[in-house]
Amino acid sequence: MAEKKPYSEAVRTGHYAKKSGLTGKYDNVRRSWEDEVTRLFIRPFLKKLVDNKARKLERLKIMDLGCGNGDGYDLIMGITSKDVGIYEYSVDIINQEILGLYLGIDINTDLLREAEEFHSGNQKIMFRKSDFSAGLSLEEDPFDIYLTSYGTLSHNNDSQNAKILGDIARHCGDHALIICDWLGRYSYEWQELWVQDPAEETFMDYRISYIYPPEERETVDIKSFPLRLLSQDEAIRIVKQASAESGIDIKVKKFFDRSIFVGRHMDTAEYNRHCPAMREVVNALLEPNIRTDLSSLIIDYIPTTGYTDLNKFFENYSMYWNSLVKHTMAFLSEFHGESSATPDPPGSHLAYPESLRNSVNTMKNIITATGNLPGDSRANIIEPQLAYSLRRLEMDMQQGIGVGHGLVGILEINK
Repeated sequence: MAEKKPYSEAVRTGHYAKKSGLTGKYDNVRRSWEDEVTRLFIRPFLKKLVDNKARKLERLKIMDLGCGNGDGYDLIMGITSKDVGIYEYSVDIINQEILGLYLGIDINTDLLREAEEFHSGNQKIMFRKSDFSAGLSLEEDPFDIYLTSYGTLSHNNDSQNAKILGDIARHCGDHALIICDWLGRYSYEWQELWVQDPAEETFMDYRISYIYPPEERETVDIKSFPLRLLSQDEAIRIVKQASAESGIDIKVKKFFDRSIFVGRHMDTAEYNRHCPAMREVVNALLEPNIRTDLSSLIIDYIPTTGYTDLNKFFENYSMYWNSLVKHTMAFLSEFHGESSATPDPPGSHLAYPESLRNSVNTMKNIITATGNLPGDSRANIIEPQLAYSLRRLEMDMQQGIGVGHGLVGILEINK
């Protein structure tokens, strides 16, 4: 895996700084949507692993492949226990006591330098420059979690990834979790790149143009690099190949799609001219003290010929999304006695799927309970809750088939 110069350029511009907000790598959607969706799906499998280690009085060891500036550490250490009470103070599944070692591996020197600066005070965190695209070094003791995040494995072809997974299977102990992260083959963001033949190993020329303001994208020389686009079926084939080559059974526990309508290239529309700038709008929902034009959340999905099942999924999902937004607009209007200010909401939601019905009721209850609180309750309570409800909708309605910006697989090994 060659060291990717675009990432170094992003570091030098400061656009990869670990800050949150309306723009940048660590914008609100990244922090409050993408990271959280990943955590919520990983949580039950991680909880089981950590509880088992604790019973054995053993510490947990994590290897982060393609660690960048340490994002994987922030991601996995931020996973909280389920259903914790509001009175509880410590909610993280992995604490510093149970953590034995986090080892981050990456090929990019600039990103590793940043990672070391961010985490210089923690002796349990180590970073190493290494190219694992041709296989994994087996010099270290076994790890319990082998982690990749945000499209890391899309830098490799299928044979390389099968070799990496096979090496992990041989390297790990009796029990391990593997988190695999690719770009989804059928994201709406790059609908123009969809390919009919599922056997074709498809790469895209990926540009991280989203880190620049729209007015700068045409003037800055933004390098592109190939990234593999993957469906669930293709990912399963890679796992089966790795199992066969290693002689060790690698079980698929879960696939999930991340960022179905809020991926970064929704805003650039570089690979699908029909994309609305939806990430920008959801970022605004999550930003304190900013009121958002909720009508800009309405999605008009444009189908493409030859993909009946995918079109049906996106049509249904966009209708659920739009229904939740329209109901929220209607509730806000009715709360202030201005029902004519917004279009009529959809009909009775009793026939909606349970997830949408629950989200609609949640928004009604939130607006009723907080609408008269001091301060800007719309900007600081209601709009963030709408973002969380849309996020919940993504989690409940998606199928893990490769229709989001990211396709994540949770794998398990028991020897």
